[in-house]
Amino acid sequence: MLWLMRLSSFFTAALLTVVLSPSLQSFPPAEAIRSSHFDGYLRFPGQIAVPDPRARHFAFRRAPFFRNAGDCVARSEPGNSTVCDPSLVHIAITLDEEYLRGSIAAVHSIIQHSSCPESVFFHFLVSDTGLESLVRSVFPQLRFNVYFFDPNRVRGLISTSVRQALEQPLNYARNYLADLLEPCVRRVIYLDSDLVVVDDVAKLWRYDLGGRTVGAPEYCHANFTKYFTKRFWSDRRLSGTFAGRNPCYFNTGVMVMDLDQWRRGGFTRRIEYWMEVQKAGGGSDRIYELGSLPPFLLVFAGRVAPIEHRWNQHGLGGDNVKGSCRDLHPGPVSLLHWSGSGKPWVRLSSGRPCPLDALWAPYDLYGPALRPRKRI
Repeated sequence: MLWLMRLSSFFTAALLTVVLSPSLQSFPPAEAIRSSHFDGYLRFPGQIAVPDPRARHFAFRRAPFFRNAGDCVARSEPGNSTVCDPSLVHIAITLDEEYLRGSIAAVHSIIQHSSCPESVFFHFLVSDTGLESLVRSVFPQLRFNVYFFDPNRVRGLISTSVRQALEQPLNYARNYLADLLEPCVRRVIYLDSDLVVVDDVAKLWRYDLGGRTVGAPEYCHANFTKYFTKRFWSDRRLSGTFAGRNPCYFNTGVMVMDLDQWRRGGFTRRIEYWMEVQKAGGGSDRIYELGSLPPFLLVFAGRVAPIEHRWNQHGLGGDNVKGSCRDLHPGPVSLLHWSGSGKPWVRLSSGRPCPLDALWAPYDLYGPALRPRKRI
């Protein structure tokens, strides 16, 4: 029976690859380039450059050329674009070395499926400023700004989690978008690095939030109580924060955020408050076990503008420990999200991919540099 289930998952992934990405067969050849960040040396602030053996074997390829459809607002050259242009779609995503391959694939998927890719403006959050030249090399046409997020801003507020990756300071940068981005940016889509978009992202951008600060797919069938400890639920002063709110779980890896509302409501400080409560509790008095998610739930659960589930087919990375293979949830798909500990680029490189990882692979621009054939 197990082999039959695995075979079924494989055919499902193969079929979805054709259905979700009909244009994949027409990708123009991606030009092989070497990243200035990975080519020969890894550079860290205050350290001597050390040769990196990976750079001799791997390189990012330049993304295919893209342009707006005829009915899009005309765009000028990237260098002449302004972040304050009201016609732009704004997307924020983090960049770091561990998840860089995923971030590049996510950007590639967005521009591949966007009807107006030149009208998408990316906001990259980094704690290592050496990655800007890499992005420019892979996506020469891309409109983007890079924002340095100081890890010290949250390092003292982060408590241990069930998975070390959830403790990284950059994982909390989404809490500070309203401060980091230009004041003229009034709305932004925040996306995790372990996903691909297989639909026009402008559809997500146009969702009406109905006066709410955050919009996201909600999952009200999930056991909401498991996201907090027994100590939290037994203390009415703490659990009372959900009184009258009908809270539901939502995944913070895909959110539409009204930054004007966020700034007026001081929501960064509200999130920090719950991180301080958690930190003060220590080991025995912790109020949650996961990383950046619970503070978001404490502030926004029950107050989220609902977005269709198609925009976050999450959990494809398995749970936070084993990262086992998962199947898709029933229903249409606009975004595939490998939340959990299993990442498609890691599993593909190790030769042990899950069937659905085949849906991520076409957007991957990282791999061995193509070498010209020798003439005989």
